[in-house]
Amino acid sequence: MADSRVRHVLFDADGVLQDLPGGWYAAMEPYVGERARDFLHETWSDELPMLAWEGDYLPVLEASLTRYGVSTPATEVYDAVWKNIVLIEESLDIVRALKRGGYGVHLGTNQECYRGEHMRTVLGYDDLFDVSCYSYDLGVAKPDPAFFTRAADRIGADPSTILFIDDTSRNITGARTAGLNAELWDFTQGHDTLEAILAEHGVIR
Repeated sequence: MADSRVRHVLFDADGVLQDLPGGWYAAMEPYVGERARDFLHETWSDELPMLAWEGDYLPVLEASLTRYGVSTPATEVYDAVWKNIVLIEESLDIVRALKRGGYGVHLGTNQECYRGEHMRTVLGYDDLFDVSCYSYDLGVAKPDPAFFTRAADRIGADPSTILFIDDTSRNITGARTAGLNAELWDFTQGHDTLEAILAEHGVIR
C-alpha cells in the first residue's frame, strides 16, 4: 500500500454491494401486474427530488399506487419491494479486507431517506463503512459532480486519492469530472474482475 496513490475506495450500493432478488419489475408484479415496468419508471422519475432530500417519498408512492388502482398501503409495498435487499457477501468481504489493509472504505449511493436509513441500521452499513455518503444526506445525487466533491470533503481526502466503484456509466463520468478515479463494475462481472480493477489502481487487499 505504501506505493499506492489511492488511499480510499468509495463503493456504490445497488449492483455492487447489494441486489434485489429477481429484479425490480418482478418485485412489483404482484401489485401492478404487467404494468410493473411503466409503474416503476414513473415512480423513479417522481422519486428523483427525494434523492436529494427534497420531499417525502411515501406520499408520492401512495399517489402512484392509487393512480394504478392499488389499494395496498404504500408502506407495505415499500417494505416488500424497496427494502427487499440481499447483501452480496463476496463484495462485503472485499470491503472488510480493504479496511483491514488500512484503506478507507466508504459508501456513495443515491437513496431517499427511508431506504437509506434501512441500509444504515438494518443492513449495518454504518458499522461497515468509515464514511457513508447518501445522496439524501449530501443534498445532491449522482451523477452530479457535486455529489463526489461533497463526498470527498466528507471523507476528508483529495479526490485524486479516492477510487469510486459503480455500475452506472454516467456516475463514473460524474466522479471523474470531480477528480476521482472511477471504474465501472457490477457484481455479475465477478469479483475476480473487481480484484483486478483494484489492483490496476494499486489497491491490494
